[in-house]
Amino acid sequence: MQIMLNNRKEEFDRGTMTVRELLDEKNFTFKMLIIKINGQLVKKDDYYKAVIKDGDDVSVIHLISGG
Repeated sequence: MQIMLNNRKEEFDRGTMTVRELLDEKNFTFKMLIIKINGQLVKKDDYYKAVIKDGDDVSVIHLISGG
């Protein structure tokens, strides 16, 4: 499967994956993330069931706070 992840082509050896599987595979460990698949926001409660398919455009945005 090939997807666009944060504007970069990425290839995976499977046909689909969940958002949670993608985060684990790419070692995204930040607590505050915004995930979008083809421009649609994915709620944190849906990470285990939201499916990413071949050709999808995925954005993973890290929210950073500070002062």
